[in-house]
Amino acid sequence: MLFRELSLSLGGGAALHITGANGVGKSSLLRLLAGLLRPYAGSVATDGAIALMDERPALDLNMPLGRALSFWSRIDGTQDDGEIAAQLALGDLLDVPVRYLSTGQRKRATMARVIGQRAQIWLLDEPLSGLDEASQGLVIGLVGEHTASGGIAVIASHQPFALEGLQTLAIEQFVPPLPDGEGIEGWGNGGAVPRDIAASNTPIQPPPQGGGDL
Repeated sequence: MLFRELSLSLGGGAALHITGANGVGKSSLLRLLAGLLRPYAGSVATDGAIALMDERPALDLNMPLGRALSFWSRIDGTQDDGEIAAQLALGDLLDVPVRYLSTGQRKRATMARVIGQRAQIWLLDEPLSGLDEASQGLVIGLVGEHTASGGIAVIASHQPFALEGLQTLAIEQFVPPLPDGEGIEGWGNGGAVPRDIAASNTPIQPPPQGGGDL
């Protein structure tokens, strides 16, 4: 069990920063909110489309970046993938195969995919990892624009995220004690934070074979 007695609710315009050391469960919580994992107990309710950014870019590595983004824009029914690429300083890379992009370029391309989905809820796993200072500021600004327009952002990151009005959830507070009653040094019990995502009492386990509803 990664965590328990965790309850949170965020409404439109809210941004939540999930903090914690590597391996404590930040990514698992995002996947639970996205519906990719099933809670062992409790429930998750969301209202609105969800876009998830994780370590996998969801872009065809063998395609030029422009074609890879256009593939998804046709599915999403949007026509502005070129404009979004320009926002993220990717305009000069549209002819470059995704596999040749640097770590930071690929991260920005993944962010372009998130924006192109036009989803109400953004779940961002380490969105600043691999980015230089200028690109970090660019991504933080885009998240701010999303929440200012009524969207929701949940950011799992061990890095600071300098966004005004950002709420924080320290996930270590919800790590259960070890069987002998001892905790992990620096980790304890605590409360949560204010969201149209609601999650309560959410220790998690992988979904059974074939998946299923949360």
